Amino acid sequence: DGRIFQVEYATKAVENSGTVIGMRCADGVVLCVEKVSFAKMLVKGSNRRVATLDAGAGLVTAGLSADGRQLVNRAREECSEYKDVYGIAMPPQVLAQRLGEYVHYFTIHGALRPFGTSILLAGYDESTKSCELYAIEPSGLTLRYFGVALGKGRQSAKSDIEKLDLTTLTCKDALKEMAKMIYTVYDESKDKPFTLEMAWLTKDTGYNFHLVPSSIVDEAEEWAKKQLADDDDDDDDDDDDEPAAAAPGEDVEMKTS
Repeated sequence: DGRIFQVEYATKAVENSGTVIGMRCADGVVLCVEKVSFAKMLVKGSNRRVATLDAGAGLVTAGLSADGRQLVNRAREECSEYKDVYGIAMPPQVLAQRLGEYVHYFTIHGALRPFGTSILLAGYDESTKSCELYAIEPSGLTLRYFGVALGKGRQSAKSDIEKLDLTTLTCKDALKEMAKMIYTVYDESKDKPFTLEMAWLTKDTGYNFHLVPSSIVDEAEEWAKKQLADDDDDDDDDDDDEPAAAAPGEDVEMKTS
């Protein structure tokens, strides 16, 4: 029926990974990763899923970390070689296209297997003076987005992204919304602990790709937790206001003024 099972298995690895979200906002692009902590003794900051490719380009990965590192190395080589040949930074569109072709190559040869990872690529195009956001899937499919989500919480995050006005939303406000999206689908009793990794490419950073300072990440997490707590309190109040249901066979007394 036309299905390529190896590509489907690779896609499944992405779907089971931590949630990854990207948004192109009014003043830049922001990326957020739910990095699951597999061991309590893991050194903080290790096994990062955020990588800088060039001054104005970076990416985050969802899926198998080792596969993601190979794509990061390939992307850095592409950026370096392009700058050596043409003397300018590689446009995001060209970088995304070349990475997509490289990923697709691994799906059409029997001696190779598809990459079990997807990429969200953020870049600044100096010729158009605009920021761009791309997603590259294990099949090699490359698409440009205003907002996109990958991983286990992708459906809920996509629904929340569609409710936002990304043409007016600032990157700092988007960080808070992203943190809320990830904490919304997180179940402390079932899911493993995680840390948030955030990166941005904004006017404030000179359109250079940088990790978001930890103080701003902490602020976004605190805001998200407070918003979710307030929402739970509102739901409890609504439940208390509802009249109790009458037991079978009992008459409900109606009072009139």
